[in-house]
Amino acid sequence: MNAVLPNANSQIPVVCVVGPTGSGKSHLALRIARELNGEIVNCDSLQVYRGFDIGTAKPSRQEQASVPHHLIDVAGLFGLSGAGESGVAEPAVGEFSAGEFARRARQLIPEIHGRGRLPVVAGGTGFYLKALIDGLVEGPQRDEEVRERLLRVERRHEGNLHRILRRWDPAAALRIHASDVQKLVRALELILLEREPLSRVYERPRLAASEFRVLQIGLDPPRAALYARLDARSNAMWEGGLIEETRALLARGVPRTAKPFGAIGYKQALAVIEGRLTAAEALAEMRRDTRRYAKRQWTWFRRDPRIAWVRDFGDSAYAWKRAVPLLYKRLFRQ
Repeated sequence: MNAVLPNANSQIPVVCVVGPTGSGKSHLALRIARELNGEIVNCDSLQVYRGFDIGTAKPSRQEQASVPHHLIDVAGLFGLSGAGESGVAEPAVGEFSAGEFARRARQLIPEIHGRGRLPVVAGGTGFYLKALIDGLVEGPQRDEEVRERLLRVERRHEGNLHRILRRWDPAAALRIHASDVQKLVRALELILLEREPLSRVYERPRLAASEFRVLQIGLDPPRAALYARLDARSNAMWEGGLIEETRALLARGVPRTAKPFGAIGYKQALAVIEGRLTAAEALAEMRRDTRRYAKRQWTWFRRDPRIAWVRDFGDSAYAWKRAVPLLYKRLFRQ
């Protein structure tokens, strides 16, 4: 069936498939795109990086060929340079941000709609999605000197940045996980440059995407079943060449400090390569951290009352049966 798109004078319909890692977001997004003549916009902060494939669970080449995908493999890395889908030089490592994602996605969505197709945003990076839908606070640009000083503080002892944030802004520290160095650096950077707590910075007006009519479908499978799937997926990544992919990326000149190497899976593979963990220890840590990450994603998305929840995996018959009326009643209403 084809999507019944609103007339040109109304808002652009956008469906977003969200939820914890491993819940089947890609599967449901693919089915929606195939059935409703859609194109997929990736909303995963790691799948943007070229060369990081196994550990980010990117859609397969066959899946990407079956439906147009956007914002996958668009961020260049040292040793993996080149033009992405835009045909121009892409951001270097560490430069792809929520703001960059929102800017590109807000440009892509009208283009997809203009082709008579349905934009389908899929991914579990909640901050990227929030930047797209609700906008970001207008703040100072990145200050590389400040960032490098903060990173040196963290390198001296893991956890230093979170301890500093707890002292300077306890409320902000409660919202940012101690291991999320990227967010900690940005939070402290804002505090240092703006000379006021984050709570005051975030009170500033945001530019929401009012031109979009957004339906967020959240996947909420049974927790025990999800954890079993995540363990199996971790095993499959490990056995499918995650360590070898990591070695190859290092050999091609990607620095070990590259953002994706701090992600679950790559972090453990790097520890094995450097002799800091055994393979068995690394896999156990990967499985544990993946389950913890899924729990944090659940917590993030459950704070948003706009999400329509589907209590199953995205590849289930029930998820599709539940999604269809949501799409037509809430997204395509005239």
